[in-house]
Amino acid sequence: QVQLVESGGGLVQPGGSLRLSCVVSGFALDYYAIGWFRQAPGKEREGVSCISRSSDEGTWYAHSVKGRFTISRDNAKNAVFLQMNSLKPEDTAVYYCAGYYGPGHACQPDDYDYWGQGTQVTVSS
Repeated sequence: QVQLVESGGGLVQPGGSLRLSCVVSGFALDYYAIGWFRQAPGKEREGVSCISRSSDEGTWYAHSVKGRFTISRDNAKNAVFLQMNSLKPEDTAVYYCAGYYGPGHACQPDDYDYWGQGTQVTVSS
């Protein structure tokens, strides 16, 4: 059974940091591209950062998070991480991780087959 479980969300002040984790089970992480997406109230789900399967070594970042967020993977732990620094109120959203089998690091929601339940990130003073 394929499962993705996010954790690490919470309430943080502007300028603060959070590290999100996505632990996967039911498939070999090495062969899957993994993406982080977010959805704010009243807005569409958007790609935040995506990383290719291990053999391809590619990453993509949304313009709004480039230089502040870093995606990484640890196949031994079956996990993908999103380090978020210099957080802004506009980063407030539910963050989801998702996966698909195959090459590339596409970062559109429709490209992904498996989804977690999401973790809330709130940036507020």
